[in-house]
Amino acid sequence: MALTPQKSASPLMVIIAFATVYIVWGSTYFFIKMAVDGFPPMLLGALRFLTAGILLLTWCKIKGEQIFIKRNIIHAAVTGFLLLVIGNGAVIWVEQTLPSAMVAIMVSSAPIWFVLFDKQNWRVNFKSTSTIVGLVIGFAGVVLLFSEQIRGLFDSSVGLSKLPGMLLLLIGAMSWASGSLYSKYNNTQGSASVNTAWQMLAAGFIFLPSSFFNHEVQNLQWQNIPTHSWLALLYLIVFGSIAAFSAYVWLLQVRPATQVSTYAYVNPVIAVILGVLFAHESITLLQVGGLVIILGSVLLINLSKYRKEKQAKLELA
Repeated sequence: MALTPQKSASPLMVIIAFATVYIVWGSTYFFIKMAVDGFPPMLLGALRFLTAGILLLTWCKIKGEQIFIKRNIIHAAVTGFLLLVIGNGAVIWVEQTLPSAMVAIMVSSAPIWFVLFDKQNWRVNFKSTSTIVGLVIGFAGVVLLFSEQIRGLFDSSVGLSKLPGMLLLLIGAMSWASGSLYSKYNNTQGSASVNTAWQMLAAGFIFLPSSFFNHEVQNLQWQNIPTHSWLALLYLIVFGSIAAFSAYVWLLQVRPATQVSTYAYVNPVIAVILGVLFAHESITLLQVGGLVIILGSVLLINLSKYRKEKQAKLELA
């Protein structure tokens, strides 16, 4: 099958989009943890994605974009199910019981699944030594970053009880990679914003009945939801969904999937930095080493793509 050509994009816009995905999604682990203090998981997903989807679709309509295209909506529903219901839903559910550090580790396996599932680019990716080495080093860096937490988790008597959650996160990471690649290679008409809005609405409409079937809505005492959970939900809607998820979907259209997937290595770095700056958490030399290794792996992966693009431009000149 022929490779799907990348759409052209402004280098500045690409940088801004990567920065948004790297930084904002790195903070969402913390805000999801805050949100599930007051909201049950399925209801949290419904409120987050329905609200964000409605707001974004309304904005697209105001701008005069065509939003009701059957083929686009079907593709968006499939993508939304894989990315947001299974992928993000696993994170929301598991953060009820697992430490956010362990969640970050399991989610960081996503770049590996991108390479394994991206059949159209097997010839390119598996021939690139720097890409493969970068992916392996990056995952090793994440494990090193949270090695102390991993050791503490499995040294405890409740370590085995965390295994189902860890397996669920692994499935979520695989589903996220599958959904991202499906979105990338099933090009649709219309803007990335419209497609993103339908993806979030599709996810929200699946989360909502799931919340009712799980008796979350019926048993929830709205007046007891703490303020910080409401504020966390607001942050997840505006920044985590509308800003960062829109940037992610757009990046899939203009950059190679393996390059976009590096967000999963950078997000734990951002999470640790935010913890040190705002939660007064300490950082060890071992963690500093993990941060350096992760950032080095991202540079290694991007360097391979940069060299290929530069060579292609020289050949066309």
